[in-house]
Amino acid sequence: MHNLAVNLERSAALFPDKTALRMGAEEISYQQLESAASTVAHNLKQLGLEQGDKVALSCPNVTYFPIAYYGILKAGCVVVPLNTLFKNREIAYHLQDSDAKAYFCFENQDMDSSEQYGRLGFSQVDSCEHFIPIMTADESERSLEQWLQQPSQVFESAAMQGDDTAVILYTSGTTGQPKGAELSHSNMLANAMSSQYLMRLEYSDTTIATLPLFHSFGQTVMMNASVLTGSSIVLIPRFDPKLVIQQIIDHKVSVFAGVPTMYIALLTVGEQLPEQSEQVKHSLRLGVSGGASMPVEVIRQFESRFELPVLEGYGLSETAPVATFNHIDGDRLPGSVGQPLCGHMIKISDVQGNALAVGELGEVCIKSPSVMKGYYGRAEASAEALRDGWFWSGDIGRLDEHGNLFIVDRVKDMIIRGGYNVYPREIEEVLMCHPDVEMVAVVGEHDERLGEEIHAHVVLHENCTSDGETLVAWCRSQLADYKYPRRVFIRASLPMTATGKILKRELHPLDVVEAANGQL
Repeated sequence: MHNLAVNLERSAALFPDKTALRMGAEEISYQQLESAASTVAHNLKQLGLEQGDKVALSCPNVTYFPIAYYGILKAGCVVVPLNTLFKNREIAYHLQDSDAKAYFCFENQDMDSSEQYGRLGFSQVDSCEHFIPIMTADESERSLEQWLQQPSQVFESAAMQGDDTAVILYTSGTTGQPKGAELSHSNMLANAMSSQYLMRLEYSDTTIATLPLFHSFGQTVMMNASVLTGSSIVLIPRFDPKLVIQQIIDHKVSVFAGVPTMYIALLTVGEQLPEQSEQVKHSLRLGVSGGASMPVEVIRQFESRFELPVLEGYGLSETAPVATFNHIDGDRLPGSVGQPLCGHMIKISDVQGNALAVGELGEVCIKSPSVMKGYYGRAEASAEALRDGWFWSGDIGRLDEHGNLFIVDRVKDMIIRGGYNVYPREIEEVLMCHPDVEMVAVVGEHDERLGEEIHAHVVLHENCTSDGETLVAWCRSQLADYKYPRRVFIRASLPMTATGKILKRELHPLDVVEAANGQL
């Protein structure tokens, strides 16, 4: 019996009255969550869905997400979580590509019916048979909310094989169309268990889900690991640093996980709210960072302000997601994303697949019980990513003599300037050490003479006045001549995904219009 939903059944049996989910004033116990998920599973079966059928889910971090997620799994179906920011064209693509038979959709009740992207996307896909709004004002329409008003159902999770697909997680699609990483019940369980162990997560802990649960990081490290443990989860539908700090204080949150941009925002607000910062110190015991490389200076400042360790991990949707992690009781090296998880192997490869020596830069390859089965419906892409049992990550990194992994950059982000390889993260680390800089992204732009030129896009701390020329000089004083950025653009903000990652592909100097005060 390998169904991931059994973890919920177990926690409901052990801790029936323990709070599983908190959102605002709403609280749901583990027994209530299990009963709600069983009701969902029962109704999916009533609709005629069979084991292995794909069910898409668009929902923010509200109580309906884990209810639907575990209900789909209990029925023996496959969860296809979708980004809540998708428009109808993107929704239609994912429904079609995943062969979804049903679609749970959280609709914005404030939107005009003609702008309900979920319905529009669903209407464009004939193969998706069932549209299930999570809430609806139309009493005649079947909805998840109406299902949950029915008498509670007892539904035993479908018996699954370990290699049966549990979740299809779509990659961000930085090049070409997004691809669905097929992750089995064993993949997801192994990663949830590793996350629980590495965070020392216990029944008494309270975690806070600021990361979208449709994303692999929030889904495994926060939701699945917490449900496995019987911890309480505070749900945050939309990241707001002031709200997060207050929720940490109000609910005595002990573990926070986020991407670097969230840590930067919490640092900024923490400086403005010193009293609340002091209270946070008495609650949080651990910070976890992933999703992108954390600038060393940000880790240093956060640990100093809130007096807790921040552990970086590394992984991808294709690895469910965690592959390496720093240890609470081990030495943490600045800039390292830790060591391989138990049962995981990491090698640094050249283009032919040969393992490189300690300290050499190459592509990070991963072999583990959490590596995906492949990309759904894409045999060629799967064969390219999975070679001889190794998953090729597309990231450039190096290992030290103790097995600590250092991520340098994405293969596709590397800049080749005049024949020299330049890694944006190195430049970003230098800029983040400037006292005026709050956030930075370095990109390569086409150049007729050099092939690519280096540009930096910077957000300054409030009331700071550094200009591009000053920051170019700062970099030039600390980097080789071929590395420093020739242009630095001061911006009011950087474009980001729903998960808080910076969208470098949307940064172009032609889009920039300088205002009189130097802000963009």
